[in-house]
This record gives sequence, C-alpha cells and structure tokens, in this order.
Amino acid sequence: MRHKIEKTWEQRDMESVFHPFTDFGTLNSKGPVVLTHGDGIRVFDVHGKSYIDANSGLWNNVAGFNHQGIIDALCQQARKFPGYHSFFGRVADTTVALAEKLVELSPFSDGKVYFTNSGSEANDSVVKMLWMLHRRNGQSQRRKIITRLNAYHGVTVATASMTGKAYNAEFGLPLPGFLQTDCPHYWRFGRDGESELEFSQRLARNLEELIIKEGADTIAGMFAEPVQGAGGVIPPSEGYFEEIRPILRKYKIPLIADEVICGFGRTGTMWGSVKYNMEPDAIVASKCITAGYFPMGAVILGKELSEELIRVSEEAEEFPHGFTAGGNPLGCAVALKSIEVIENEGLMENVVKVSPHFMQRLRKLGEHKYAGEARGVGLMGAVEIVADKKTKQALPSELQISERIANKALEKGLICRPLGAAIVLGPAFIITEKEIDEIFDILEETMVEVFSDVGL
Repeated sequence: MRHKIEKTWEQRDMESVFHPFTDFGTLNSKGPVVLTHGDGIRVFDVHGKSYIDANSGLWNNVAGFNHQGIIDALCQQARKFPGYHSFFGRVADTTVALAEKLVELSPFSDGKVYFTNSGSEANDSVVKMLWMLHRRNGQSQRRKIITRLNAYHGVTVATASMTGKAYNAEFGLPLPGFLQTDCPHYWRFGRDGESELEFSQRLARNLEELIIKEGADTIAGMFAEPVQGAGGVIPPSEGYFEEIRPILRKYKIPLIADEVICGFGRTGTMWGSVKYNMEPDAIVASKCITAGYFPMGAVILGKELSEELIRVSEEAEEFPHGFTAGGNPLGCAVALKSIEVIENEGLMENVVKVSPHFMQRLRKLGEHKYAGEARGVGLMGAVEIVADKKTKQALPSELQISERIANKALEKGLICRPLGAAIVLGPAFIITEKEIDEIFDILEETMVEVFSDVGL
C-alpha cells in the first residue's frame, strides 16, 4: 500500500499561492514564511519561530496582532448584524456611527464619508467623483490627475496610473491623462547650494508650469501623500505644501490627501495632512482605520466638496458607483473600536513618547558607511543604502542589497521591508523602547554581515 506523503506548509504554499509584490528569486530559493498567529508586535510561523514585525503587517496592525478588545468588537458585531451594504439609502447603524466619528476626527468642520474596502478603491473612487463633478459642471475636459514621482496610490487601473513607480510599465500604465510632478525628496533631488525651502519653491514653480502647460481647465485634481510611504518614507521638504497649496487654489484644483499610511497616528498626529499643513479638500483613509483587523477604506469629503457631489448626484438621480462590502457593519464596528484604542488606550501617546528614541536609533543606523540618508517621522523610517555617502551613488542593482538585508534580518527573527535601495520600518504603535532597540540591534548586526558577505 502506497503511503501518502505529507506536504509541508511551505510546499503547499508554493503549489497554490500566487504572491503579490514578492521577489520570486528569493521566494524560489528560500521559500515562503507561513504564519499561524501573533502576540503583540511578534508573529509566529508554523515551526514556532518568532519574528518581530517591524512593519506592523503592511503599516496597519498598529495595535498588535492579538488585541482582545478589537477581537471582541468583531465577534459582538458578528453576532448582532454581520453584513450589509450601503446602497439605495439603506445602511447599518454601526456604519452611520463610524461616519460620524470620522467627520468628527477630520480637520473638516463638516462633511460626508464614502466607504470602500481598501485604500486603492478609495483613491479610485475619488477620481470618479472628480470626473463626475466636473462633467456635471460643464467641464468634461477636466479629467487629468496630478500625482508625484515615487508616489504610491494603489493598484487599480486608475490608481496604478497615479502611482509613480516604474513597475507599472509592466501593465502598460499609466493611462493617458495621469500626470506626475516632482518628488519632494530634498536629499535626493536638491541642487548644490539650494536650501530646502528654495527646493520646495522650485518644485512649486515646476507644478505651476505643468498646470499652465497642460491647461488648468483640463485638470481634475491633485493627489498627495503627506509622507510618501511606499516610495521609501519621504517626508515633504520644508514648506512644500505651504508653497503648492496657493497654486492649486489659484487654478481651482482640488487637493486630495492620501492618508492611507499616515492617517490615525503614524506621524505622531492624527493626520499627516494636519502635521504638514496640507489643507486638503478630501482625505483618503485605510490601513490603521481598523488596525489591520478588517479590510476597509474611506473617503472623508470636506464640506464644500461633499455639497458639490451631493448636488450633482441629485441631478443624476444617484452616484453610480459603489462596493458590495463598502461600509460593512463588521468592519465599521472594528474601526470604531480601533479608533477608540488609538485615542483612549495610549497608542497615540506612545507614538509621541517612543518616536524620539526610534528616530535616534534610526539616525545612528544612518551613520553606517553605506547609509546615505536616515529619514522618517513619528513611527515610520527608512535608511537609504548607497555606495558613496558624498556622491549618493547607488550600489550596483545586481547586488540587491536591500533584499539581502531583509532576508538576513528575517533569518535573525526580524521582518523589515526592502524598498528600492532602502530598508523601511513602520512598527506598531504599542512598541516599547526596548523593542525598538531589539529591531535596531538586529539591523546593525545584519548590515555588518551583509556588507561583509558581498565584499564591501
């Protein structure tokens, strides 16, 4: 009798799962990491090995991986009313309560909330809102969307076109009409002898030149992250938003703050757009809104934009766009509890308390011979790896240096994220100074070993 061969979890993964945003060379040589559970900021694989997740999942598991209060809120809502939609004027009471809370938390005096299942869907929805609004106002030519080089806004066809990353060429994107202006990364793009404020002023002039060249009456809106997250944690240069906001107002171009990563405390304030004086017309939120316990996205519309959209939707008899699970009562219950945890269980206070130590250790890591820049804000940071500090010259791409560092760190029980030539960190809001030290101790040791391995 032939005995059935028991397959490992890793083998089962390789046979059945198609992984997004994964280096397939690493996957094929090292295999996947299959996880079973989490405790605080740590996750555990099928072999019982523990890892510190220094990226809190994908920026979103900010309350840790086993917060009992959030789990209880999910279970209680599941027993009460587990699922419904927000179409046709019908909605769950929990959804209404969350919308009220989001408007209250927002920098807007009044407004409305539109629910989606992800940040990508939320950004995509705003594009359609702007297109409909301009078309109904007799300006159907106003369809162009401005974003920035190195921006990340999502993976739908529209939001991938908004994302300023070279890999979207694989899909033949961006679509026509999606424009990109400068990335506000002073360290990388500042000119010799140019101050940081002068750099921001130059970028503002470039933006205005782009608007004039394309025609202000053809531009539907501009989207910007307060801090470019998936671009490698790039805070804006000094005075950046103060310089570009008057230009957008001058040409009546709405500014949308993509707060998918920054929102709900990541920068040390509730909204990155407040920290950096963006004064947006709408905010896109996701990730931390449910602490990673449920998929959700939301568009928080300021008073003026929401009133305009209501008016044109009344003219059209409806807003013809929506998602079956948008505003799902389970997710809304989780979001209400997650926001309560961030506000009232000391998570925001902890970000403010431990972020100076986080930044101190980050800057120390930036003293490494091959660290070009250590940058960040709040509990998000990155170290850019270079061949030469002075010239900022990159190491040969074939070395895959950030991938090597991330893989070696993983062996040592640390999950960090390689992004281009940078190593990116975004730990949970519950992290302690001792745990911050654990992260950076492992990273320092890892970098020494990796650079030795490649002969540097």
